[in-house]
Order: sequence, then C-alpha cells, then structure tokens
Amino acid sequence: MKKRSVGMTVAALLMAFSLALSACGGGSGGESSSGSADGGKVSLSFWTLFDGGDGANMQALVDEFNKTHPDIEVKNTKLVWAEYYTKLITAVGNGNGPDIGISHTSRLPDLINQGVVTDLDAVAETAGVDWSSFNQNLLDATVVDGKHYAVPIDTHPFIMYYNVKLLKEAGLLGEDGKPVMEQSAEGFVDFLQTLKEKLPAKVTPFALSNTNDDPYRLWWSLYSQLGGNDLISDDLTTAQIDTDKGVEAADYIQKLFKAGYIKKNDPDFYKNFQSGTAAIMMTGVWATGTWESTKDLEFGAMPIPKIFDQEATWGDSHTIILPTTQKDDEAKREAAITFANWVADNGQVWAKAGHIPSKPSVLEKPEFKEMPYRSDYASVASTVKFNKPSVKTAQIRDNVSFKILNEVWADKMTPAAAMENMQKGVQKTLDE
Repeated sequence: MKKRSVGMTVAALLMAFSLALSACGGGSGGESSSGSADGGKVSLSFWTLFDGGDGANMQALVDEFNKTHPDIEVKNTKLVWAEYYTKLITAVGNGNGPDIGISHTSRLPDLINQGVVTDLDAVAETAGVDWSSFNQNLLDATVVDGKHYAVPIDTHPFIMYYNVKLLKEAGLLGEDGKPVMEQSAEGFVDFLQTLKEKLPAKVTPFALSNTNDDPYRLWWSLYSQLGGNDLISDDLTTAQIDTDKGVEAADYIQKLFKAGYIKKNDPDFYKNFQSGTAAIMMTGVWATGTWESTKDLEFGAMPIPKIFDQEATWGDSHTIILPTTQKDDEAKREAAITFANWVADNGQVWAKAGHIPSKPSVLEKPEFKEMPYRSDYASVASTVKFNKPSVKTAQIRDNVSFKILNEVWADKMTPAAAMENMQKGVQKTLDE
C-alpha cells in the first residue's frame, strides 16, 4: 500500500476546518508534544470518539491506568464521533495530533495511506508486547503489508438477540434457555415461520432495519458463510464479487422480507425489540448494554445462526493507534503502547458495553465470566469476516452496496441484477 505524505493529506482536506482545529482542538495534542512534565513523568494526550457507556468505561480505564502507573499520565480528550476522523487527520497534518488515538479497523487503511498512523513493530518489541496474546483474527485485520499498525482492544460484531418470553410462548425456547433452531437455511426459516404462526399478529418475528447498515451486515455475513470473496481482488484494484454467492445471500434475505418475517417500513426496529414486540433481532453487540438497562426486557444473545456452510459474521474493531508526531519521542511511544496493551489486558472493563475483548485471556477472567450474555457470543471474535485493507471500503459500502441492496430489500431489483450493478459500481469506485 502506497502512503501519501501527511502534507498531502492536509491539502486534500478542507482548509477552513484545518484552521478552525488549530484554534480550538490542536491544543491538547500540541501540549503533550512539548515534552514530559512533573519531574520525568511521561504525559500523553489521548483522543477518543466514545460517548455514553463506552465513554465512561474508557475513562475508567484511563483513571485506573494512571493510578497504577505513576510514571505515566494519560489525558483523555473526548471528541464528537462524527468529527473525529477529520479532526485527527487534520491535526496530525498540522503537527498538533495526539500521542495516542482510536481507529476502527475498517478505517486503518485510509489512515495508513494518509500517513496519519505509525507502524508499531519496533516499539512493541521494546515494550515487550506479545502479539500472540491477541485473538489472531482481530490482530490479522490490523496488519498491513506485514506491519502492525494498531493494538486491537475489541471486536463489535453482528449478532442475534432474542426475547425469552416470546420464544417460550412459541415453544421455541429450550431447557437451557436458548432458542430451539436448526442451524441451516431451512431451519432458520422454519424457526421464523413458527414464530409467525404461534405469536400474536402484532409481534414481529424478526426485527431488522429495511435499509442500509444492518441488512447489509446480514448480507455480508451470509455471503461470507457461503465462502464469498471480498468484493475486491487481493491487489485491491479490481472488483471481484463471487456473483453466485452474492445472489444466493441476497435472495435469501429478500425472501425473508417478502414472507413478512421482517416488518416492512419499520420506523424503529430497535424500539420494536426493546418494547417486547419483536421475537428476535440482529445488530451489533453494542446493543447489549441498552437491553440490560431496559426494564422488564428478558432477552438472550448469541451468534447469528450458521445458515450456510461456515460460521461467519460482519464485524469491526476498535483499536488504539500511535499517530505520526512532529518529534519521535521514544519514551512517549513506549509509554503509549504500554497503555494500549494494558487496555487490551483489562478488556473486562471495556466489555461492559457489550464488546468482545481482543485477548482470549480476558474471556477467562472471573470479572468477564460474571457478566451475563458476553460469554454467549464471545466466540464470534474468531468468525468475524473483515474487509481487505482498501482505502475505498467505506465508499464501496455506503455508495454502492447500501444503495443497490436497499433496492433488493424493497423488492425493486432482483438479486442477480443487484450483483451485476454492484460489480460495476465497485469497479467504478476503485477506478476513481
């Protein structure tokens, strides 16, 4: 992967926004770059994009790290999620970036390409980071051109939630408290059909958005279960959709909509499940914390069913990165990766919101095991299917896949036509 210089990155961004950042946001990054404070204590600026429960959990981790590492002080600056990446790229280009940052695995290729993040191999060796202690699937997704560029701290995959009371009413809850369902394409349809027949008409068998993210995530999961290739070739230059598998996955989901298992024009499928009027739903693990705080909602969580040949699902990861700085301060870099590795080691705190920790050893900690639901889907970390490290991934997803597959879910396009159009759309995006 060729990397652009940070200077080119800045030129490509909105200059007005760059100037605004220098006036208001660059201070926290620039402050830490001026050197260590407090008589040798290493002071590190850390930019995050977390709010709500995630924000509170990350702050708790920062506070505990600072308490247990008297020679290092991490200062957490919370940025607005929607503005985070633009501010990060701009600030790094201006020389005012933080010492530590957050990146989704899916955004890493673009940050690498724009010269925003540094590779970690040398400093990780100095700090004694054991890469083998991470889930290999999650770690591999952060390695580009043979180099480690991030420390994964979780994965937040697409899973299935179910309403315990409704499944019990439909006779589909086993003595172990888990759904009674054959793990196959036909078995899942039979499961939904039974829910439709046995439950009141007001109950939605399967709550799912009608557009964009979650039905796309389901399509990607089923496409991956069929063994589908990524949408692009290994050299990242050519559209390479496995057409037959893409059609089969899209056709399967389209039929779920047409059969009425998924409510059409559902204004809020989260509310549908949360209010107890949907038997199952599929979305990301971030919903676990929401359902836990919902009064009188008795639910369970599990990996999505193995509908086709192999277990696979959509997912992304939060990772900790070391951005490019004006001055390579090895003491800061070693302290920064020490913090990143420590956060991963203490993933039981980060898991409170529902995320799956990136280190298998955390799954064995009593604090993790005592939390309900998480262990029921923790195995999914090894079956997440990540995209190849293309800088065009987000554009392909938002401008091609979402747009075309939405037509399939609305029964306005055949799955075969959709795959043909996606092939063309992906190639056009890669050529731009």
